[in-house]
Amino acid sequence: MKKQVWYLLLTLFGFINTIASEVSWGQSGKIITQEPTRIQDVIYGHKFGTALTMDILKPAKPNGIGVIFVLSGGWHSDISMIEKRRKHFHYFTDRGQTVFLVIHGSAPKFQVNEVIQDVQRAVRFIRFHAAEYGVNPNRLGMSGMSSGGHISLSIGTGVGRPSLPDSMQKDASAAVDPVDGVSSRVQAVACFFPPADLVNFGNPGRLFVECDTVRRYWPQFGVEGKSRDEKLVIMQKLSPYHQISNDDPPTLILHGTIDPIIPLEQSERFVAQLKKTGVPAQLIIHQGGAHGWDETWESDLGVLADWFEKYLLTERK
Repeated sequence: MKKQVWYLLLTLFGFINTIASEVSWGQSGKIITQEPTRIQDVIYGHKFGTALTMDILKPAKPNGIGVIFVLSGGWHSDISMIEKRRKHFHYFTDRGQTVFLVIHGSAPKFQVNEVIQDVQRAVRFIRFHAAEYGVNPNRLGMSGMSSGGHISLSIGTGVGRPSLPDSMQKDASAAVDPVDGVSSRVQAVACFFPPADLVNFGNPGRLFVECDTVRRYWPQFGVEGKSRDEKLVIMQKLSPYHQISNDDPPTLILHGTIDPIIPLEQSERFVAQLKKTGVPAQLIIHQGGAHGWDETWESDLGVLADWFEKYLLTERK
């Protein structure tokens, strides 16, 4: 009998010790999940002598999902955005999703086409080093807000992607830098209020660089002094809507009804076209939501985490 009691006590002690290693206690006595490990200033590339960096939030028990979150506003990006937003990403790490907070070459120095190239490089870097960071290279999701949403859709639809077959992109021997030899594809996208069709922005036939409400962002596209025909070509090339194909990843978009910067119709038409093409897609509309909704936007990161969990718990090519 004593042996049985002793065995039960040892078992109970082991169980409590396991639980204690996975959680910590808040000041109020409430159990909270263990903080993720933060890996700071990981260099994923260089341009013009400048390092391109990301921070990585690695959960205590990674489940193989990698969430690449582009920190961008007006195609401007800087390291201060990491400190401003970092605490919110527990919605991902609490579920075992590893978060990559990507800083890209920023406006006004770099233009939108260059920004997209930076983020493609970040995806390739993460895929190449996937084992090191505890993620599956075929379970990567992309996310961002506003211009970060545009970049996310651009990566998802292949805006600016080299015309080489993806199988050739995965041949590391074909590239000087082996990172450049792997794919920049992602397997799911979930983002907030993105500009999606720069050719028909708010009104049919109105270019993004003809809309006064976004005039301050026109320089990011390098269209000054160009003819309208030249502007049209640039807007088409940088519009995720015009690159949609049936092999695009499942895509979720959240958008507000009274967004004064990015019209809701951008997301409505983008999601409708994805569905028409046969790609799983969903639009969540926030009634009364402007360019963001301060009261609830943070909890909506949990909605994004649900989407990634739904489509990335198993491997996708």
